Amino acid sequence: MTAPIIRPYRTGDGPAMYQVCLKTGDFGRDGEPFYPDDPDALGRIFVGPYLEFEPDLALALEDDAGVCGYALGSIDSRRFYSRYEAEWRPGLCARFPMPTGDPAHWSRSQMVHSWYHQPDYYCPEPYADYPAHVHIDLLPRAQGRGFGRKMMERLMDLLKARGAPGFHLGVSYLNTAARPFYLRLGLVDLIQVGTPPDACIYMGKRFLP
Repeated sequence: MTAPIIRPYRTGDGPAMYQVCLKTGDFGRDGEPFYPDDPDALGRIFVGPYLEFEPDLALALEDDAGVCGYALGSIDSRRFYSRYEAEWRPGLCARFPMPTGDPAHWSRSQMVHSWYHQPDYYCPEPYADYPAHVHIDLLPRAQGRGFGRKMMERLMDLLKARGAPGFHLGVSYLNTAARPFYLRLGLVDLIQVGTPPDACIYMGKRFLP
């Protein structure tokens, strides 16, 4: 098998990227067993709108077996969330009603559907220093080989070229492997929102002039 290559997103990559989102959807681990009723639930938030709104900031990692990772970004988070609110979320809410009953008994898919109706648009401060944001996910077969770093570096170069002063991302408290990876890339902790185990740690990196 040849080594994976990093390339720009191409029309038609969407289903494979949704699958990567699913297979990393349990806090970095395989989420497929938890979403049998709606495998695309997570991808509709964490993949689809990025491909629609900012495809020029979307990268694919591809090997002989297909797309095995992605890195996605937005140059201006508040503008991105404004478009998401106006152009993306109404369709999700129309297709997937807000779940009813006791949330403790919701399936994982129902929980994600509730996020369609109650979105999280949090951006850490100072916003002027970290207005961009990114997502990256790699399948296990591509992990531990340096491709995550290479994809992040490529995406950071794209953000810098478009004038972003810095970027942020959110890391689940339960995704214990992710934070050390981002620290090695030069990101710093900005703020923790919520309490463990449901906390999200926001990290960021400023680009030097």
